Amino acid sequence: MEKRNVPKHIGIIMDGNGRWAKQRGLPRSEGHKAGANVFRKICDYADEIGVKYITFYAFSTENWRRPPEEVSALMDLFRAYLREAEERQEENREKGMRIHFLGHREGVPEDILALFDTTEEESKDADRIDVNIAINYGGRLEIVDAVKKIAEKVRNGEIEPEDITEDDISNNIYTAGQDDPDLIIRPSGEYRLSNFLIWQSAYSEFWFSDILWPDFTEADLDKAIDDYNNRNRRFGGV
Repeated sequence: MEKRNVPKHIGIIMDGNGRWAKQRGLPRSEGHKAGANVFRKICDYADEIGVKYITFYAFSTENWRRPPEEVSALMDLFRAYLREAEERQEENREKGMRIHFLGHREGVPEDILALFDTTEEESKDADRIDVNIAINYGGRLEIVDAVKKIAEKVRNGEIEPEDITEDDISNNIYTAGQDDPDLIIRPSGEYRLSNFLIWQSAYSEFWFSDILWPDFTEADLDKAIDDYNNRNRRFGGV
């Protein structure tokens, strides 16, 4: 098979779980469970094909507005995933998966935060693929957090305001040290970023489809990558 140019960093907005469940007369929580299974498959496949960074949008800062029973079901799903990750730590280590959680810690249950810390610590030495899971994440809030860090450095005399550069912002956001996403994928028929990787996506290519996330397959990821390879990325040049 002809060697493809695989994007170094792919961002995925996992959307459509609730609609998938509704179409089948199931509670929304069942859609989220189905979506979690797809997350695992796509994560493994991205590792297999040589993606270096992959960022999944799992729960936004705005998602707290959803019905309490749905939020509770999602938190239970995160717990189940994190406990499973503990059980699969040797397998994940063999796959070279380093896991990061992006987002605000405030408001997230303490036991889940503890599981975040354990999962990150156990995978910190892996070096094949970085898997970012955005939970309680908002792109604008991420930029605010970066600005606060820089403002603190200004207050401490570490940097002058006129010396602040784009690199200073990039070095203080949640994905500091990682390449910006080359490709952002959003299934489910929506055509917006929904506050996802606002700073990082300045030159990303976007791929949208009507596929609901629980129906998303490895073949769909291949299609997105093939379309990406047909784009002419000029980055403002000719």
